[in-house]
Amino acid sequence: MTATQLADFYEILQLSPRADRETIERVFRHLAKRYHPDNQDSGNADTFTQIAEAYRVLTDPEQRARYDIAYERVKAAQWRIFDQETTHSEIAADARIRNAILALTYAARRNDNANPGIGAVELENTLGCPESLMAFHLWYLREQGLVLRDHSGRFAITAVGVSHVLEGGGPAKPGAHRLPAGAQTEEPTLSSEE
Repeated sequence: MTATQLADFYEILQLSPRADRETIERVFRHLAKRYHPDNQDSGNADTFTQIAEAYRVLTDPEQRARYDIAYERVKAAQWRIFDQETTHSEIAADARIRNAILALTYAARRNDNANPGIGAVELENTLGCPESLMAFHLWYLREQGLVLRDHSGRFAITAVGVSHVLEGGGPAKPGAHRLPAGAQTEEPTLSSEE
Protein backbone atom coordinates (compact mmCIF):
# COMPACT_ATOMS: atom_id res chain seq x y z
CA MET A 1 0.00 0.00 0.00
CA THR A 2 1.52 3.34 -1.05
CA ALA A 3 1.47 6.47 1.09
CA THR A 4 -1.23 8.06 -1.05
CA GLN A 5 -3.42 4.96 -0.62
CA LEU A 6 -3.03 4.73 3.16
CA ALA A 7 -6.46 4.81 4.74
CA ASP A 8 -6.74 7.13 7.74
CA PHE A 9 -8.00 4.61 10.29
CA TYR A 10 -8.03 7.23 13.03
CA GLU A 11 -10.27 9.45 10.94
CA ILE A 12 -12.52 6.51 10.02
CA LEU A 13 -13.01 5.71 13.71
CA GLN A 14 -13.06 9.42 14.62
CA LEU A 15 -10.24 8.89 17.14
CA SER A 16 -7.04 10.56 18.19
CA PRO A 17 -3.87 8.66 17.20
CA ARG A 18 -3.19 8.47 20.96
CA ALA A 19 -6.43 6.58 21.70
CA ASP A 20 -6.01 3.51 23.92
CA ARG A 21 -7.45 0.07 23.15
CA GLU A 22 -10.45 0.54 25.43
CA THR A 23 -11.46 3.74 23.64
CA ILE A 24 -10.98 2.10 20.24
CA GLU A 25 -13.25 -0.78 21.24
CA ARG A 26 -15.93 1.54 22.65
CA VAL A 27 -15.99 3.74 19.54
CA PHE A 28 -15.93 0.71 17.26
CA ARG A 29 -18.99 -0.81 18.96
CA HIS A 30 -20.89 2.47 18.61
CA LEU A 31 -19.99 2.95 14.92
CA ALA A 32 -20.46 -0.72 14.05
CA LYS A 33 -23.99 -0.61 15.44
CA ARG A 34 -24.78 2.55 13.45
CA TYR A 35 -23.32 1.39 10.11
CA HIS A 36 -23.97 -2.36 10.22
CA PRO A 37 -25.71 -3.39 6.98
CA ASP A 38 -28.61 -4.82 9.03
CA ASN A 39 -29.42 -1.36 10.42
CA GLN A 40 -32.20 -0.17 8.13
CA ASP A 41 -31.94 3.48 9.21
CA SER A 42 -28.22 4.17 8.85
CA GLY A 43 -26.60 0.94 7.63
CA ASN A 44 -23.82 1.22 5.04
CA ALA A 45 -21.84 -1.85 4.02
CA ASP A 46 -18.83 0.10 2.67
CA THR A 47 -18.51 2.26 5.78
CA PHE A 48 -18.94 -0.79 8.00
CA THR A 49 -16.14 -2.60 6.12
CA GLN A 50 -13.81 0.40 6.60
CA ILE A 51 -14.67 0.59 10.31
CA ALA A 52 -14.05 -3.15 10.76
CA GLU A 53 -10.66 -2.93 8.97
CA ALA A 54 -9.60 0.08 11.05
CA TYR A 55 -10.62 -1.74 14.24
CA ARG A 56 -8.77 -4.92 13.21
CA VAL A 57 -5.51 -3.03 12.53
CA LEU A 58 -5.64 -0.63 15.49
CA THR A 59 -6.39 -3.30 18.09
CA ASP A 60 -3.51 -5.55 17.02
CA PRO A 61 -0.32 -4.15 18.64
CA GLU A 62 2.04 -5.28 15.85
CA GLN A 63 -0.18 -4.10 13.00
CA ARG A 64 -0.87 -0.81 14.78
CA ALA A 65 2.86 -0.17 15.24
CA ARG A 66 3.50 -0.74 11.51
CA TYR A 67 0.47 1.36 10.59
CA ASP A 68 1.53 4.22 12.90
CA ILE A 69 4.95 4.43 11.24
CA ALA A 70 3.37 4.71 7.79
CA TYR A 71 0.71 7.10 9.13
CA GLU A 72 3.34 9.45 10.57
CA ARG A 73 5.26 9.47 7.28
CA VAL A 74 2.13 10.42 5.33
CA LYS A 75 1.19 13.14 7.82
CA ALA A 76 4.73 14.56 7.79
CA ALA A 77 4.68 14.71 3.97
CA GLN A 78 1.28 16.42 3.99
CA TRP A 79 2.35 19.01 6.54
CA ARG A 80 5.55 19.77 4.64
CA ILE A 81 3.29 21.54 2.13
CA PHE A 82 2.44 24.04 4.84
CA ASP A 83 5.99 24.52 6.07
CA GLN A 84 6.71 28.24 5.73
CA GLU A 85 10.27 27.81 4.54
CA THR A 86 9.22 25.37 1.82
CA THR A 87 6.31 27.56 0.78
CA HIS A 88 8.47 30.69 0.78
CA SER A 89 11.14 29.07 -1.38
CA GLU A 90 8.50 27.78 -3.85
CA ILE A 91 6.94 31.24 -4.12
CA ALA A 92 10.39 32.77 -4.64
CA ALA A 93 11.19 30.18 -7.32
CA ASP A 94 7.88 30.92 -9.04
CA ALA A 95 8.66 34.66 -9.01
CA ARG A 96 12.04 33.93 -10.64
CA ILE A 97 10.34 31.92 -13.40
CA ARG A 98 7.83 34.71 -14.06
CA ASN A 99 10.64 37.28 -14.13
CA ALA A 100 12.57 35.08 -16.56
CA ILE A 101 9.49 34.81 -18.82
CA LEU A 102 9.20 38.60 -18.76
CA ALA A 103 12.93 38.94 -19.50
CA LEU A 104 12.74 36.61 -22.48
CA THR A 105 9.58 38.19 -23.90
CA TYR A 106 11.01 41.68 -23.29
CA ALA A 107 14.18 40.77 -25.19
CA ALA A 108 12.17 39.18 -28.00
CA ARG A 109 9.96 42.29 -28.31
CA ARG A 110 12.98 44.61 -28.19
CA ASN A 111 14.88 42.61 -30.82
CA ASP A 112 11.98 42.11 -33.27
CA ASN A 113 8.95 44.23 -32.48
CA ALA A 114 7.18 43.04 -35.65
CA ASN A 115 7.50 39.38 -34.61
CA PRO A 116 7.97 39.30 -30.82
CA GLY A 117 6.37 36.00 -29.91
CA ILE A 118 7.99 33.06 -28.11
CA GLY A 119 6.34 29.64 -28.03
CA ALA A 120 5.39 27.97 -24.74
CA VAL A 121 7.59 24.94 -25.55
CA GLU A 122 10.55 27.24 -26.24
CA LEU A 123 9.97 28.94 -22.88
CA GLU A 124 9.70 25.55 -21.15
CA ASN A 125 12.96 24.34 -22.71
CA THR A 126 14.88 27.55 -22.12
CA LEU A 127 13.81 27.83 -18.49
CA GLY A 128 13.74 24.09 -17.74
CA CYS A 129 10.17 24.45 -16.51
CA PRO A 130 7.60 21.62 -16.78
CA GLU A 131 4.59 22.22 -19.04
CA SER A 132 2.01 22.32 -16.23
CA LEU A 133 4.03 24.87 -14.24
CA MET A 134 4.68 26.97 -17.35
CA ALA A 135 0.92 26.96 -18.08
CA PHE A 136 0.29 28.33 -14.58
CA HIS A 137 2.83 31.15 -14.99
CA LEU A 138 1.63 32.09 -18.47
CA TRP A 139 -1.97 32.12 -17.23
CA TYR A 140 -0.99 34.43 -14.36
CA LEU A 141 1.00 36.81 -16.59
CA ARG A 142 -1.86 36.91 -19.11
CA GLU A 143 -4.43 37.63 -16.39
CA GLN A 144 -2.23 40.48 -15.16
CA GLY A 145 -2.06 41.86 -18.71
CA LEU A 146 1.73 41.49 -18.83
CA VAL A 147 1.84 39.05 -21.75
CA LEU A 148 -0.59 38.08 -24.48
CA ARG A 149 -0.95 35.39 -27.05
CA ASP A 150 -0.27 36.72 -30.52
CA HIS A 151 -2.00 35.74 -33.77
CA SER A 152 0.37 32.77 -34.19
CA GLY A 153 -0.29 31.42 -30.68
CA ARG A 154 3.06 32.53 -29.31
CA PHE A 155 3.51 34.64 -26.18
CA ALA A 156 4.62 38.26 -26.34
CA ILE A 157 5.08 40.93 -23.72
CA THR A 158 2.49 43.74 -23.75
CA ALA A 159 3.07 47.47 -23.32
CA VAL A 160 1.86 47.01 -19.73
CA GLY A 161 4.43 44.24 -19.33
CA VAL A 162 7.21 46.43 -20.69
CA SER A 163 6.18 49.21 -18.29
CA HIS A 164 6.13 46.68 -15.44
CA VAL A 165 9.67 45.61 -16.32
CA LEU A 166 10.95 49.17 -16.76
CA GLU A 167 9.37 50.37 -13.51
CA GLY A 168 11.27 47.78 -11.55
CA GLY A 169 8.45 45.25 -11.22
CA GLY A 170 10.36 42.81 -13.35
CA PRO A 171 13.77 41.77 -14.54
CA ALA A 172 14.85 44.87 -16.47
CA LYS A 173 15.70 46.74 -13.27
CA PRO A 174 19.51 46.93 -13.26
CA GLY A 175 20.95 43.92 -11.45
CA ALA A 176 17.49 42.56 -10.56
CA HIS A 177 17.59 39.63 -12.94
CA ARG A 178 19.98 38.06 -15.34
CA LEU A 179 18.74 36.44 -18.50
CA PRO A 180 18.98 32.66 -18.56
CA ALA A 181 21.88 31.16 -20.48
CA GLY A 182 21.16 31.15 -24.18
CA ALA A 183 18.74 34.09 -23.97
CA GLN A 184 21.21 36.78 -25.00
CA THR A 185 19.76 39.93 -26.48
CA GLU A 186 21.00 41.12 -29.82
CA GLU A 187 21.80 44.73 -30.45
CA PRO A 188 19.42 46.16 -33.04
CA THR A 189 21.00 46.85 -36.39
CA LEU A 190 19.87 49.20 -39.09
CA SER A 191 19.14 47.66 -42.42
CA SER A 192 20.08 49.37 -45.66
CA GLU A 193 16.37 49.89 -46.36
CA GLU A 194 15.91 52.17 -43.34
